[in-house]
Amino acid sequence: MSMSKLYVGNLSYKATDEGLFELFSQAGTVASAKIIVDKTSGRSKGFAFVEMNSQEEAEAAKEKFNNFTYMDRPLVVNDAKPQERKNPRERKRSNP
Repeated sequence: MSMSKLYVGNLSYKATDEGLFELFSQAGTVASAKIIVDKTSGRSKGFAFVEMNSQEEAEAAKEKFNNFTYMDRPLVVNDAKPQERKNPRERKRSNP
């Protein structure tokens, strides 16, 4: 059994890891639910990653919760894409 990671977007800034964990538990076994926060302010960035225990449970969660209204906002639920490594030397330069 392999874990399946989902991207959950358009989250309310009031959403919590625990709340997402409970919500997605309705679709199957949740391994983890983590809202991404800004490192400097500590505020939610409005999206999270939820890991389901299997691909089948992840598919069920996508079907159940994509466009599902949670805290007055329609969720966006997709398969998470692998994180791209940022090259610190490739900073955006503003052209004058």
